Amino acid sequence: MGLCFTRTQDIPIYSPPYNFSPSPPPPPPKPNPTQHQQNQSNPSQLGTLLGRPMCDLSTLYILDKELGRGQFGITYLCTERSTGLKYACKSISKGKLVSKADIEDVRREILILQHLTGQPNIVEFRGAYEDDKAVHLVMELCSGGELFDKIIARGSYTEREASVICGEIVNVVRVCHFMGVMHRDLKPENFLFSNKGEGAAIKATDFGLSVFFDEGTSYKDIVGSAYYVAPEVLQRNYGKEIDVWSAGVILYILLSGVPPFWGETEKEIFDATLEGKIDFTSDPWPSISNSAKDLVQKMLTYDPKKRITADQVLEHPWIKGRQASNTPIDSAVLIRMKQFRAMNKLKKLALKVIAENLYEEDIKGLKQMFKSMDTDQSGTITYEELKSGLSRLGSRLTESEVRQLMEGADVDKSGSIDYIEFITATMHRHRLEGDENLSKAFKYFDKDESGYITRDELKQAMTEYGMGDEATIDEILNDVDTDNDGRINYEEFATMMRKGTPT
Repeated sequence: MGLCFTRTQDIPIYSPPYNFSPSPPPPPPKPNPTQHQQNQSNPSQLGTLLGRPMCDLSTLYILDKELGRGQFGITYLCTERSTGLKYACKSISKGKLVSKADIEDVRREILILQHLTGQPNIVEFRGAYEDDKAVHLVMELCSGGELFDKIIARGSYTEREASVICGEIVNVVRVCHFMGVMHRDLKPENFLFSNKGEGAAIKATDFGLSVFFDEGTSYKDIVGSAYYVAPEVLQRNYGKEIDVWSAGVILYILLSGVPPFWGETEKEIFDATLEGKIDFTSDPWPSISNSAKDLVQKMLTYDPKKRITADQVLEHPWIKGRQASNTPIDSAVLIRMKQFRAMNKLKKLALKVIAENLYEEDIKGLKQMFKSMDTDQSGTITYEELKSGLSRLGSRLTESEVRQLMEGADVDKSGSIDYIEFITATMHRHRLEGDENLSKAFKYFDKDESGYITRDELKQAMTEYGMGDEATIDEILNDVDTDNDGRINYEEFATMMRKGTPT
């Protein structure tokens, strides 16, 4: 059955009756005196958008053919010079970022990509670079094409195929919500197949409209795409439940080949969405199982408070019984916690100093994830809560493995993980790219501002956390003091901090 609907664009601003109007831009981030000084002292080298040194992308990657084109930029095939590996590069023209809101949107997209990278069914993020003309986002290359194009070519899918694809899409929703992100623009155009082979995984690729959300906060700005937008978005009063609605629309299309809410114009589509009537009588619905229809109905429940959650979708019999593989995949959170556990104690404390100085916007997703794990709202994460939270992210660990992670993150040895300890162990390691964060951490240890961390200063700082024994100090100096002068200079400190993978 061929499709009679077309590729959708993000919703623009409309006039009544929907009373769509632009939302005010988010406030700019708090000024940072160190950053300001850097801008003043070397304005030609520091990027205006990322606040990091400018980079000539061509020294790192060779840009090749165009893969796609959007409102703000073009996505190219690119090759990493040092390895020959292929990636996708989304180049966003700075000339098209005309307002503060546009700039904040790009910054937020980068933060969200960094926050989510490493999770199953989400495109892997490699890095962001800025030059005079553009900001370049380099990410995993998904060569299998768009889900949208496959739907158009296929018309509709078998129930088994549709359930596997739906499971992967809803897994993205589950991970996003657990990690404090609301996607806000789920549609087949924003999912790519990882390769052209049968059974290739699908990956969410576009987080340009995504936001970090606060549980219980109502959002009002109108975003999304016409066929997939939830009714509460049109009513300007919504939360993360809108992502399950959009996934439900995609599932309806996968099974039937047509959208559930149809119209010749966008206004007619919105009217049909607000009416909320779902057709289960036309072909092929009489031949589709009651279990599949039950799930669609629950995902497209009009009242968001009664709508099924992403976790519940993945537990639904129609999804659970048909998933292709139960092989656990380590989540980004688990990988970061494992890396943190393996660090020396100086690096752990330095990361704690950095975590304590991060801006609220930078850790909004981690804050929501902490709340998701802290189920008893005690302000700390216990062993059982950590075990349950990692399980919800798809990780399967033995009790001893969970206890090892717990002990690694519990820097003050209190028996539980407090908020700062959690942020410290799970924040993205790109925080170590800039000198600003590293300088703050170095100064915390270098009390006399001599430019060196002495043995006594190291012992003083470590003793506060019960780590000041001579064996630990010797171990740190042997690991970090590469010139063997009995103290740690800034270069040695920065090398230690940047060592390892930037997951």
